[in-house]
Amino acid sequence: MSARRTADLLTAEAAGGGAAPGRVPLRMHVNGLQRSLDLDPRTSLLDALREHIGLTGTKKGCDHGQCGACTVHLDGHCVASCLTMAVQADGRTVTTIEGVATGDTLHPVQQAFIDHDALQCGYCTPGQIMSALTCIREGHATSADAIREYMSGNLCRCGAYVGIVSAIRDAATRMREK
Repeated sequence: MSARRTADLLTAEAAGGGAAPGRVPLRMHVNGLQRSLDLDPRTSLLDALREHIGLTGTKKGCDHGQCGACTVHLDGHCVASCLTMAVQADGRTVTTIEGVATGDTLHPVQQAFIDHDALQCGYCTPGQIMSALTCIREGHATSADAIREYMSGNLCRCGAYVGIVSAIRDAATRMREK
């Protein structure tokens, strides 16, 4: 949060307006919808999404930024939402796994994960897909080794890595052909 925004919040609280004591008002665009929240400033983006907005597709795995299960996009960039404070998303755009499909039509990456059996228990799949989207968009899906390197921050305890790499390669090809 900017120093100016912090000063504005403190001034509003001192004047008796704004957020409840010890809470911070924030607004963010989440999956195309404007969301307004009043949160404890220590709330992680992950907890804001799951507990305050009700988007439970993003998973809490390690809660230490080591597994990638909580990966979301913040202004188009992958972030570990367990390590990102919700106040850091104030005025920004957040995309979760729930915002990837278009209506009932799966995104090509989602479809490729199904087609290539790139999941077993499915717990890590939302984070894997969010990272895969960025991997493809940023041009890292050029080879199996490049994909494995880019995706190394997303762990799959079931060991579905062969399917994950195949799905990303296939989705990258499909998306280039469009």
